[in-house]
Amino acid sequence: MASPAFTSLLPRFGVAAAMVSLLGLAGCQINNHATESLVPASGVQPLKGLAQNVSVRRNIQGMPLIESSSFHDALFTLGYVHAGDRISQMVRLRLLAQGRLAELNGVDALQSDRLMRTVNLKKNADELYKSASPRLKKFFEVYARGVNAYLFRYRDKLPADLAQASYKVEYWKPEDSALIFSLLNFGMSVNLQEELNALALTQKVGTDKLPWLMPTYPNEALPSSEADKLKGLALGSQLQGLSGVSQALEQVKQLSLPGVTASSDWAIGPQRSRSGKSLLANDIHQPIGVPSAWNYVQIRAPKYQAAGATIAGLPTLFAGFNGKVAWGMSMAMGDNQDVFLEKLKRQGSNLYYMANGKWLPATVRNETFFVKGQRPIREVIYETRHGPLLNSTLGSPNALNSSLGLALQTPDLQGDKTLDAFFDLSRAQNSEKASDASREIRAVALNLLYADANHIGWQVTGLYPNRREGLGLFPSPGWDGRYDWEGYADPMLHPYDQDPTQGWLGTANQRTAAYGYGMQLSNSWLSPERSERLAQLAGSGKQDARSMIAMQYDQTTLFAAKLKTMFSAPGMAQPLKQAIAALPAPEQAKAREALGRLMAFDGKLGANSADAAVYELFLQESTRQIFLDELGPENSASWQAFVANSNLSYPAVADHLLGREDSPFWDDSRTTQKEDKPAILARSLAGAISIGDSLMGNDHKAWQWGKLHQYVWRNANGQTVRAPVMAGGDHTTLNTAAYHLAGANFEVTQIPAMRMIIDFGQVEPMMAQNSTGQSSNPASPHYTDGIDPWLKGQYISFPMQPQNFDKTYGKTRLTLVPGK
Repeated sequence: MASPAFTSLLPRFGVAAAMVSLLGLAGCQINNHATESLVPASGVQPLKGLAQNVSVRRNIQGMPLIESSSFHDALFTLGYVHAGDRISQMVRLRLLAQGRLAELNGVDALQSDRLMRTVNLKKNADELYKSASPRLKKFFEVYARGVNAYLFRYRDKLPADLAQASYKVEYWKPEDSALIFSLLNFGMSVNLQEELNALALTQKVGTDKLPWLMPTYPNEALPSSEADKLKGLALGSQLQGLSGVSQALEQVKQLSLPGVTASSDWAIGPQRSRSGKSLLANDIHQPIGVPSAWNYVQIRAPKYQAAGATIAGLPTLFAGFNGKVAWGMSMAMGDNQDVFLEKLKRQGSNLYYMANGKWLPATVRNETFFVKGQRPIREVIYETRHGPLLNSTLGSPNALNSSLGLALQTPDLQGDKTLDAFFDLSRAQNSEKASDASREIRAVALNLLYADANHIGWQVTGLYPNRREGLGLFPSPGWDGRYDWEGYADPMLHPYDQDPTQGWLGTANQRTAAYGYGMQLSNSWLSPERSERLAQLAGSGKQDARSMIAMQYDQTTLFAAKLKTMFSAPGMAQPLKQAIAALPAPEQAKAREALGRLMAFDGKLGANSADAAVYELFLQESTRQIFLDELGPENSASWQAFVANSNLSYPAVADHLLGREDSPFWDDSRTTQKEDKPAILARSLAGAISIGDSLMGNDHKAWQWGKLHQYVWRNANGQTVRAPVMAGGDHTTLNTAAYHLAGANFEVTQIPAMRMIIDFGQVEPMMAQNSTGQSSNPASPHYTDGIDPWLKGQYISFPMQPQNFDKTYGKTRLTLVPGK
């Protein structure tokens, strides 16, 4: 029987249990040294820096309850506990953000270090920290002292991956927490990757075809006028180092766990709730891996109590509950950065760039890279009026001897109060105060939802540039002032809503601001099916915690129904039938089988479903049939850019399948005849069965989506920690299990890394789960113990009433006492 600390949803959604493989980082044996790096769960520890005793209790998954008689001591203890659970992760993220990871990992990390030094997150972090209130700075200082108390006490017993790396861990500075926040923000720059990918695609197919590959949303005009600004530029010969920049960015994204990549949040108003009280649900999506970025904590101190999801290194609750107010977040898909193409020329050792008809000297910044096992490397980074040149230290050694460069412009955070606003949000005692705090969050682009027992609200946060011209979807000519920024959108224009008549609010990275809205929020949105399914479920009947869990585990895709509508449309049904009849006889039978199964498919992407396997095989094969002939081969920069973009925003394959009959990509450039949409669809249907046969055998009834689509948890070194586990769902289901569309396989790449539900109708409203474990240390029993509860739909309660603490946290505690 499950522990009473768990709330469980049965059945188990068809997810099979899996065998456990070896834990840990390379060479990390669970030995005495490894276990010595763990902070004990009981006993007494003296710590210099505490004013009074503090109690730390742990629930069944090692999530801490910090009980303190002062908020100062609670923050100090949070730093100590974070370090004890996640010091390896904290150190790596700090080094990554600083552009110093090569000091720990060696030359393999040099590429990402160069990019991070170029982007210069330290500048943003310094602005954020400088703009914070004296109160907030004090909080960060106290938290840092707690981290350093761990580093001092365990200086000779650090986790094995740090101890064996011969790297001397530096003490934590308050500014380091602001740096981790800046890394979190940078991780959400989806359009930065898209802009670089747009250049790679343009080099392959030209500006006329580019808009077909980067649609903005269903039933919207293609961004043709946006592509026009790239016309006439010889990007292939004039622009060097693009592939190096893209590779470095991809490496950074893989290393950087923080980020709110995708995610869903929704709130149910009292009129739609079974109890007559509000509900709020949140799940934050991230790349699958160990450890998860998220780390749950609960704090109880005078004038402050809250529980929620944190990122170790930051004393900030990003999603949580304080007894009165709940809040959660998803990615707003905000486009608040731009890539500018800059005309460059060398004169001796100096670099110049063109601005409004004049050659201006680039600003010079000298950087020294310390690489493990090598001599220091000194390099120069250049900046234009728009920002740092991304190819100044990347790609070809001659990258800046070419006539074009890539400058990155990001918002100026001077005077920004975001760090204070998150703390104010965690202390808000009603929805009105939560609304006030959310409007002050500017440094990060979020769909922030909040609720108290009687009200719900939504606020888009962030800082969005006003562009003179253009959408910011593709890179802009930096020498032409027409595309420059003119300040930022008035925060009063940011989309928001409170207590809507429909009785619910929800976001799933869909378009939240109509085209032509009074500010440029974004032109990069994810597919609408998750938000449409959310509306379908939230808008029907009365809701409670159990229905919230069912929504978070829902594996129904609405795209399947749209596909059936397309197949049966008057202008498609007969031509498709004819196209299938024109195939060779063996292929005809396969195509008819695939079409029949797709037309009968109910859209439920269960791991055991054979029809779900056919459906996903068709999506994958149609992507290749439509685009690979012009964008391939598969190892080319253009195909890799296309695959990446298909996973970053609304994909071209979905856009083509549901429409775009006049697209030039329906013709197969490898043949002499001219194909059309029905011909390519017929090939794709037959190909789906052929590939299924090669992957799962000829017994089509025995096919299962989960045989192709599996969860594999790996650590930071790429070693498998837990696998394989059959998975259902895909990128269009609320229970997200995304894979690389058009990629080499169907392995799950992105999951809900945490889930949280607050039901104000319950005595104890909050329950939550992590996807891996509380600790990043393989020696800990809480390294991967969250995986099974996550698979089974089990949640842990976070009680706010002291009389209920024992049930969740037990009576065993670690007592921290003031040391000398």
